[in-house]
Amino acid sequence: MTDQLDPMPDDWQRALAIVAHPDDLEYGCAAAVALWTDAGREVSYVLATRGEAGIDTLEPAKSAQVREREQRASAAVVGVREVEFLDHSDGVIEYGVALRRDLAAAIRRHRPELLITLNFDDTWGGSIWNTPDHVAVGRAVMDAAGDAGNRWIFPDAGEPWGGVRWVAVSGVDSPTHAVDVTDGLERGVRSLLEHRAYIEALTDEDPESYARNLIEGYAKEEAKRFGDRPAVTFRLYPR
Repeated sequence: MTDQLDPMPDDWQRALAIVAHPDDLEYGCAAAVALWTDAGREVSYVLATRGEAGIDTLEPAKSAQVREREQRASAAVVGVREVEFLDHSDGVIEYGVALRRDLAAAIRRHRPELLITLNFDDTWGGSIWNTPDHVAVGRAVMDAAGDAGNRWIFPDAGEPWGGVRWVAVSGVDSPTHAVDVTDGLERGVRSLLEHRAYIEALTDEDPESYARNLIEGYAKEEAKRFGDRPAVTFRLYPR
């Protein structure tokens, strides 16, 4: 873990965030997205699943509808207009060629310079075991960034795109870069709050208090390594 974090690069125009579930981006990353779209940059979301297995009291078909609706509303709060769902099965996403192909095809469609995904390490904070979906999708994103640029890999999945310059991984224990989210923090909170049905199923805590405490607390904790400015952090991999 570095003592001080570098600012994220800003010489790019298009970003694509690929994660496993609705809400994955809202637990820490959305406040940065709000600032990027404010600056005129284009950010799109691709979700591997519709999060249909995420609410114990709601059968998967109904849960998928609720969670898709919440994700689209959440994305709109931070200026994201394009949200795609790939319809892999929530909870049992398999890392492999099929997933890599779907993600490479998405990268070729959106042609991002910055690719964003979620922590695919074994743990969160060194002690909480990560889910198989996060691990599978995050690692497939890293591989698909290269696949997308090779015309001989998945030749039926669109025109090659070798323009990915960085992959940024959110939610990691050892970040390298950060974004000052002072002006995006409130929208980060509101973006998470759009997942109200999921939050209410997850905790008995008041949803607004839950979202605010989590998002503001995380940003303020990370500020210690970023000039005392509220921050969203990433581990950045140059391509």
